[in-house]
Amino acid sequence: MPKLLSQKKADTINWGIIGCGNVTEFKSGPAFNKAPQSSLVAVMRRDEEKARDYAQRHRVKKWYRDADELINNPEINAIYIATPPKFHEEYAIAAMQAGKPVYIEKPMSVDVAACIRMLNFSKKKGVKLTVAHYRRALPMFLKIKELLAEQIIGDIRFVNIRFLQKDQSEQVSKTEKNWRVDPAIAGAGLFYDLAPHQLDLVFYFFGKEQNACGFATNQAGLYQTEDIVTGNMLLQNNILFNGTWCFTVPENLEEDLFEITGSKGRISFPVFGHRILIETAEGKQQLDFEKLPHIQQPMIEKVVQYFLGNGNNPCSALDAIQSMSVMEKFVYGSHIKAGSL
Repeated sequence: MPKLLSQKKADTINWGIIGCGNVTEFKSGPAFNKAPQSSLVAVMRRDEEKARDYAQRHRVKKWYRDADELINNPEINAIYIATPPKFHEEYAIAAMQAGKPVYIEKPMSVDVAACIRMLNFSKKKGVKLTVAHYRRALPMFLKIKELLAEQIIGDIRFVNIRFLQKDQSEQVSKTEKNWRVDPAIAGAGLFYDLAPHQLDLVFYFFGKEQNACGFATNQAGLYQTEDIVTGNMLLQNNILFNGTWCFTVPENLEEDLFEITGSKGRISFPVFGHRILIETAEGKQQLDFEKLPHIQQPMIEKVVQYFLGNGNNPCSALDAIQSMSVMEKFVYGSHIKAGSL
């Protein structure tokens, strides 16, 4: 079992952030000071001026341009890694080498091999590792899981995802340089950036995949990475899955649909929205959910309690590897066998 933060059990998680870019401005950063028993102590970015600016605006007392300095700050006892995916492994291993548990952004890395190395290092060192598939902690998706457990729509027959976005969609975080479509930094582009949210929910709701295959290509030639991906899976309990992701449709055809069809009805919702539609023989029901100011806060609260030794891992490395391995199969035809991890 992973060891606690130190020989003396901590009562507060004092965070250091490596990579205080756009994702940390609202989605995650402020939540580290709002979660109980949690405090944001320092941030790091290679651009010192931007690190200083972030720290001053968010009232963080320390900033660094060197990750090792942040990791070795004795006041910090946990690390949140929010850099581009290429750098996740390097920083995660450095943090775990220093004995500090890690909360790492999705996608966990650019390939499964790197994810497995991080998992093995975590096991070897006995240091906790959690991945930021934070939608599984949001009230809307917890409600969906509850509805499925209650068999509101009966036995599940099939699951369908359609995620169609125009080029430069509002769903894509904007940066000075769009590293999200650089395969060396982000892997398979926008698919790797956004599909982990959706696929993690598939496995959170329905368990492991039994078999998977897919196709991917670049149709529009706007950048190097794939801009359209399709995938099929056989899930547990003989549930079939089909997914399509395209990032070059016209604006009027944009769609964000996660659809679950059962023997008694259907549940549908947008993964990046706030509304559930339930359709059964009794009629239609709509459930609306509040948009949270800091969408990662429920997950961060769970991670804090896990790091303090008061709860289970809300999203393990193995959970994240499940998504990464399926994405590799969809895009690259990976030969990783289901159940081999």
